[in-house]
Amino acid sequence: MTTAIEAAAPAKVNLALHITGQRDDGYHVLDSLVVFADVMDKLTLTPASTMSLSVDGAFAEGVPADAGNLVWQAAELCRAVYDIRLTKNIPHGAGLGGGSSDAAAVLRQLERPDLASRLGADVPVCLWPGPQHMRGIGEQLDQLWSVPPFALVLINPGIFFPTADVFAVLENKTNPPMTNMPSGMEADWICWLGEQRNDLEPAAIELAPEIDRVLNVLGDAQIARMSGSGSTCFGIYPDMEAAESAAKRISSDHPDWWVRATQTLGASVS
Repeated sequence: MTTAIEAAAPAKVNLALHITGQRDDGYHVLDSLVVFADVMDKLTLTPASTMSLSVDGAFAEGVPADAGNLVWQAAELCRAVYDIRLTKNIPHGAGLGGGSSDAAAVLRQLERPDLASRLGADVPVCLWPGPQHMRGIGEQLDQLWSVPPFALVLINPGIFFPTADVFAVLENKTNPPMTNMPSGMEADWICWLGEQRNDLEPAAIELAPEIDRVLNVLGDAQIARMSGSGSTCFGIYPDMEAAESAAKRISSDHPDWWVRATQTLGASVS
């Protein structure tokens, strides 16, 4: 009997993202606090004689179902042949690392994390879906065990653009790194996060002013910020009850937006 492999790929959220420089080869240097949310893409890998990929789910449109997909490339790098079914629940091209997380899920299941850097700068951080301090061009990773879970509302207003477009209009590429992180889960992480930034946010707003509208809608959150290169934004709320209430209100007011109340995954995730 052929046994299928099930895998989950959680959304990546940059709670803070500082751009601290640019290398001679063009790569941007960053300093970021990365967490993962329990909003996930799903994958099923069934051994097959020839590789195939089908994509369904709310965000299947526009996702390649061939060798252009990082999932396909991850399997090929592992020298594995599968019939792959990918269910896209995470908006793609939206600052949530969806494609990178999908590829990392395949590498996790096939026990080949050593191949992650060959698939892109965002794939290594997605191998371990717990809080991490990410630096360099994404290759310097420290797992963090003292970051508490956060109740979030994620919002995407239906705008998707490549990361390269945001970097192209980024004016200042040499900014201060994050300040020293708090120590312990009982520390005032909200205060610390409030002092940090997403240096790509102004550039993304220049490309898509709707992002600023989303941030204003999240005005009742403890922290409201864009994730990654956008256009998804997040709000941190005191607890899931508050997050779910805010999500319900925002969904009612903006039925054309993708809105999800969620919680970040803790450091104990495997």
